[in-house]
Amino acid sequence: MSINWEFVMTALPLYEKAAWLTLKLALWGILSSLIIGLLCSIVLYYKTKGLAPLVRCYIELSRNTPLLIQLFFLYYGLTKLGVTLSEQTCGIAGLAFLGGSYMAEAFRGGVESVSKSQIESGLSIGLSNRQLVRYVILPQAFSVTLPSLGANCIFLLKETSIVGAIAIPDLMQVTQDLIGMYYQTFESLLMLVLAYLILIFPLSIFLTWLERKVRYAEFGN
Repeated sequence: MSINWEFVMTALPLYEKAAWLTLKLALWGILSSLIIGLLCSIVLYYKTKGLAPLVRCYIELSRNTPLLIQLFFLYYGLTKLGVTLSEQTCGIAGLAFLGGSYMAEAFRGGVESVSKSQIESGLSIGLSNRQLVRYVILPQAFSVTLPSLGANCIFLLKETSIVGAIAIPDLMQVTQDLIGMYYQTFESLLMLVLAYLILIFPLSIFLTWLERKVRYAEFGN
């Protein structure tokens, strides 16, 4: 099968623009989900009255509903309540809502892995709960949760392929449009695969390197 290089060169600028948009959505979604996950894990760890049940409900709701449904609710459902959000805002909010629950579970596992003796030692020298979290719990929890956090980041970057359903011109939406207009299915899908590979592969390499660095620092190698 021959490749239509003329079509590839014509479509390349569209894929470049869509790739930057996809990366922007993924970065904001990942950063937001990390913040949400960290806050939720702290609430669950300290079993904060009133908030802990709400966090558990959020995690169950987020993990047991598809991202597509969440996006539709944000983009179409909220308009019935008088709330109108832009396509990109809905995309970022959907990724953050979904990713936050996965990040929360990852952080929670890391936080609970910190031994009680170290927490008691921190309290015995007069550390407040905030200082205990900052200087004792989080540094150790991070090294434990890093593999899960990295997997979640890659997962969210892949999930950006769903946001085209609410008319965001991301990589998937551009591919569908080009196939519909020019019927160049093979070339369009090939560029889509390469675009996601270019976005995800460097992230995977960086996360692997970071995981090794953290592991070596943890064991003193």
